[in-house]
Amino acid sequence: MTASLPAAAQQAVADLWHPQTVPNPYPAYERVRALSEGGVLTSALTGGQGVFITSHAVTSAVLRSPAAVTGAGFEGAVGLSDGLHLLQHMMLFHNGASHARLRGLVSAAFTPRVVEEQRDLVRALIGELLTALRAQGPEADLVEGLANPLPARVIMGMLGLSGEDETRFVRWSQSVADLLGSAAQSPDLMARIDADAREMRAYFRDLADDLRARPQPGLLSALAAVEGGGERLSGDELLSNAVLLLTAGHETTSNLIPGGLLELSRQPDAWAALTKQPHHPNVADELLRVVSPVQFDGRLLTAPLTVAGQTLPGGTYAYLLLGAANRDPEVFPEPGRIDWTRPNSARHLAFAAGPHYCLGASLARLEITEVFAALAGQFPQMQVEPEPPFKPNPGLRGPARLRVRLDG
Repeated sequence: MTASLPAAAQQAVADLWHPQTVPNPYPAYERVRALSEGGVLTSALTGGQGVFITSHAVTSAVLRSPAAVTGAGFEGAVGLSDGLHLLQHMMLFHNGASHARLRGLVSAAFTPRVVEEQRDLVRALIGELLTALRAQGPEADLVEGLANPLPARVIMGMLGLSGEDETRFVRWSQSVADLLGSAAQSPDLMARIDADAREMRAYFRDLADDLRARPQPGLLSALAAVEGGGERLSGDELLSNAVLLLTAGHETTSNLIPGGLLELSRQPDAWAALTKQPHHPNVADELLRVVSPVQFDGRLLTAPLTVAGQTLPGGTYAYLLLGAANRDPEVFPEPGRIDWTRPNSARHLAFAAGPHYCLGASLARLEITEVFAALAGQFPQMQVEPEPPFKPNPGLRGPARLRVRLDG
């Protein structure tokens, strides 16, 4: 592996974040893969070394390694903007004992039983939203009418938040998603994100103490009340991790629904097979693999890591191209093809892996399974807009709009 990138590789890396790449990033990933050694392309970075990883095996190993940390130097940083201060207390940016403490406290309230209890709610909401879409006439926007409101209402209901604030919570979720996954951090964008972070802080101010004194139904009260080893979530921790659950619970699924339907419209055999068996057990994982609503992740290696015959030195920053790893042809033959019978679909890394494996994975699978079963079962002749506009966010990727004709 070389210490700097030749011109072709520099261009391939630059293309990863180009706005025109977002609607179809997979050719860009394949150019990086072709220039890599064992799925790893090494680059010189200011202050250290970076690698761009397209290999499923290497990506998985990095995600699972205790030497790979996220948010390095972020935990104790001071003088952060309002938006970054909100991120600082999220378990997403903690490691080791600090991460284990936060995740343990949150997962004590976010249990599989709590998630499974949402199935009837999810089905009822899908029914209401599809009825409303049908009533709009022959054409409707699936993002506005289904993909945005469904996961927002589910996670808000679980948290115990008022449905009257749905529009505000969706906007907040979008701001956090832009901060996490957008390459273009313009001054205007950061000003909007900081303003939304201040709104969130005002909304949740003193919430922990109020909920501990006067418990209410919902996950927020459970988060406020949960204790482990004498530990509780602080007010900042409760706020940040409630926002994390809100954002992760909304953005991943709201991007997967239109992204998955768009892919299915381009693979009519897979759509036809789904209409024949709408509740196929592999639907959620195969769509998560192919669509990868979270396209990028990253880790700093605090020690050398040897995997697949290569050693990544300590101090290396690993850019994990999850969308590429989920289409690694060495693991998934014909990787771009949706195959409901694929035996290893669940090996995808759409939810990451290791200590930061997505806490809400079971909820996302539940929502995806129920949505696509309803769409395939009720609207087998659906027609989909072929080239919709995408959000300008290469990391948390999804269509900004998807017009459909429900009855063909």
